[in-house]
Amino acid sequence: MRILRSLLITLFALVLPSLALAEPSIGPAPGEAAASGGSGSLTLPHDVPVVLPAGVTIPPVPAGFQRVDHGWLTVSYPPAAAPRVEPLLRDADAIKAALMDSFGQPVLSHVEVRVAPTFDEMAQLAPVGAPPPAYASGVAYTQLRLVLLTLMAPRGAEAVNLDEVFRHELAHVALEDALGGQSVPLWFNEGLAMHESGELIAQRMKTLWSATLSGTLHPLADLDKRFPADPFQVQIAYAQSADFVRFMLRDSDRARFHAMISRVRSGQPFDRAVRDAYGSDLRKLEFQWRSDLEHRYSVIPIITGGTALWVLIVGGLGWAYVRRRRRAKAVMARWEREEALEDALRAQLLADEDPPHVPEGLLRPTKVEHDGRWHTLH
Repeated sequence: MRILRSLLITLFALVLPSLALAEPSIGPAPGEAAASGGSGSLTLPHDVPVVLPAGVTIPPVPAGFQRVDHGWLTVSYPPAAAPRVEPLLRDADAIKAALMDSFGQPVLSHVEVRVAPTFDEMAQLAPVGAPPPAYASGVAYTQLRLVLLTLMAPRGAEAVNLDEVFRHELAHVALEDALGGQSVPLWFNEGLAMHESGELIAQRMKTLWSATLSGTLHPLADLDKRFPADPFQVQIAYAQSADFVRFMLRDSDRARFHAMISRVRSGQPFDRAVRDAYGSDLRKLEFQWRSDLEHRYSVIPIITGGTALWVLIVGGLGWAYVRRRRRAKAVMARWEREEALEDALRAQLLADEDPPHVPEGLLRPTKVEHDGRWHTLH
């Protein structure tokens, strides 16, 4: 069994990377991501928050835009985009409530959102001298509580999943509010935005499965400041960042997560805040998370999990085998008795004697005489 496990793990480690990461080779520059790639593009998250210098100027919204005041949220967009913007307004309060529950802090007291038809028009709505990254379908200027969204992806001219991008950018702004502007590692910032937006779940699961089996996960310490330049490695970095945040936010640890956010907000360095809140440093938490990944994504649970089920299966097969052997022995014994009776009958008939008495039901087959010859009846 141990050899079988090793062979299966080796096979999965060799095959799955080509399945999970063999996306087309259109990749972003370091830290970049294709917001929505069409067929054949690498699909990655939308942005990293833009840090602005002091005193930036924000251009006005075009005169033809419609503006909706939702209390804590104002949204400006071209009238033709109303069908796509209305769901954002409908879900905005629920999104805010979910973020407040995650952070344990009041967040999003005010956010301005601007929706543009294309990337170029979105760039015209950005603060002067701070355009959005060329790959972004959305961007958060957290210091200004400003979010920009585009209806069409920068590459491929495909429609953007506006709800996911909206949630992603609001998560960035909410984190800025919850931390009071204090800094956190890049993996935490991006991982939290991905987790809260729920984007790319299927792709992330596939990537984590492959990276777990092939041993290509990144140490979190390597993702503190930047993600890898390779497009497939950055895909792993985003997936594991989101999953580690999910691990930190488990129901049993939610109070610890709130305490960690509060400690960072008060000025504690991130690593120390994690240690004090969770009673364990990041390295130990990362080890626990990796163990959780192996349990969820490796083939070992498929082979060794469900011990009771395997015992039942093996026991059932054994019982069926014994029962078959007993049945075969009974059939053989019956055939031997029938053959013995048939031989005795043949001997009596040849001697022209009366056949011996045979219990009814045991003598099969019987013989009859026709035209001086004996025939067997079946």
